[in-house]
Amino acid sequence: MGKRKVFSQHLLHISGLEVMVLRKNVKNLNLRVYPSKKEVKVSVPKRAPKALVLKFIESKLPWIRKHLNRTPAKKSISKLKYSTGETHFVWGEPYTINVIEKRQAPKVLLNSDKKLILQVRPDSESPKREQILNEWYRNQLKGAIPQLIAKWEPEMGVSVKEFGVKRMKTRWGTCNIRDRRIWLNLELAKKRPELLEYVVVHEMVHLLERLHSKRFYAFMSQYLPDWNSLKDELNGGSSISDC
Repeated sequence: MGKRKVFSQHLLHISGLEVMVLRKNVKNLNLRVYPSKKEVKVSVPKRAPKALVLKFIESKLPWIRKHLNRTPAKKSISKLKYSTGETHFVWGEPYTINVIEKRQAPKVLLNSDKKLILQVRPDSESPKREQILNEWYRNQLKGAIPQLIAKWEPEMGVSVKEFGVKRMKTRWGTCNIRDRRIWLNLELAKKRPELLEYVVVHEMVHLLERLHSKRFYAFMSQYLPDWNSLKDELNGGSSISDC
């Protein structure tokens, strides 16, 4: 979708925060937070009353502060070896992996001091360890996705017949409209739960509107008013494109 014309812009100072207000040819108020730049921007309809804009921003202050203080996960430069001491992410939180070799069935556990326990058989190689951890990630997603679908189906008035989880190089999710089937990227288990919800909602909206049209983004703003910020966070520093 092309960029909207900006009619005016000005800074608002609210509760110690600077918020850039952009008046555009849009129907809804959209909030974006850029943690790396410590910037907050709000796109609002050209003639939206100032009181409405202030009320909207004030209602989002806890969310804004939470995301401004979030440190984006740095992408690992070297190839992961799945060995003790490495950092791996689970639902957006960093965990230090601790590999334990036992002649027992492999398993993955999280403990209270941010340790990810990867139990493997002796002499297991990195590819096998990766496979074990990825299967655990898959199960985490398969436990979370049905709840999100059940939450949004009555809200949207659509029905998802089937979902799946797989590794995808370029997309966070896809939707087969004819079969009412959605696919989610395995990597989403490493992201915050809110980002998984954003992708689920995005794919379910395709059941209402096939194309990334104005109508599609109007639905996104209706269901997730802060979807733009979630999109920016998800795509930031990633080789994976949008949904």
